[in-house]
Amino acid sequence: MALDFSALKKNRGNFDDLMQEVEKINTPSSEGRQKDERFWQPEVDKSGNGYAVIRFLPPPKGEELPWARVWHHAFQSPSTGKWYIENSLTTLNKPDPVSELNTELWHTGEEKDKETARRQKRKLTYISNIMVVKDPANPDNEGKAFLYKYGKKIFDKIKDVMQPQFEDEDPVNPFDFWKGANFKLKIRNVEGYRNYDKSEFDSISKLMENDDELETMWNNQHSLVEFTDPKNFKSYDELKKKLEMVLTASGSNLRKAEDVDLDKPKQAAPAPKKAEPKVEEDQDDSLSYFARLANED
Repeated sequence: MALDFSALKKNRGNFDDLMQEVEKINTPSSEGRQKDERFWQPEVDKSGNGYAVIRFLPPPKGEELPWARVWHHAFQSPSTGKWYIENSLTTLNKPDPVSELNTELWHTGEEKDKETARRQKRKLTYISNIMVVKDPANPDNEGKAFLYKYGKKIFDKIKDVMQPQFEDEDPVNPFDFWKGANFKLKIRNVEGYRNYDKSEFDSISKLMENDDELETMWNNQHSLVEFTDPKNFKSYDELKKKLEMVLTASGSNLRKAEDVDLDKPKQAAPAPKKAEPKVEEDQDDSLSYFARLANED
């Protein structure tokens, strides 16, 4: 067995490091893209309900964390009907034109500006490697490694098992091959929203009995660092230009927040073809959902 895999099994004490990352988080991504076959998404029925079982996997070879954390913006301008769907530079702790504009809007003191800022606020997405344990809608996916994009609601459930609130509960590292736990993904349609409240972790179990099979699974995982690699983000100037094109018919400069009144449609501007759908605040697949709508316009 390869030495690096042996080290993975021996040095699973990095659970403490993961706990530190969770503590950091406790202290308070583009249209036209073709489907990325590396990603898995659960399917729902006509009623909007779905079920699957997945297993979160450890950090890929040579990487430290089992998740990537990406902020993005996805909104439609009511005055032009155009969409802004981009990863936010705040992911990299850098200034972002939308966040700057939202800050200015918020501090005008006008309720209409605050509502605009709320509509344009950034959203958080996590990306992890998973193994699909059970996928009733697509059984061919079972036993394979994929990337999975999810939101704050599911990440909160991960934190809950890593940091249990009660004395009779032991901390669990859900990303561990040997002492992790399967995640039962239960999706319900609640008043037009995807709801994950019933989702839960199963009891602790080894993912596979054979370490050679685990090593193969580990080698089949996808890199996560690319999602926070600065070279894969648009520059501030590129994002600002895109924002100007979305918010104004002419793409003129956004000098001040008060210069852009998104709540007052311009006379010559076409009406949006689609109203913004009801989307859970941290909906797992919101970015791809908005991208599909933008492509239909």
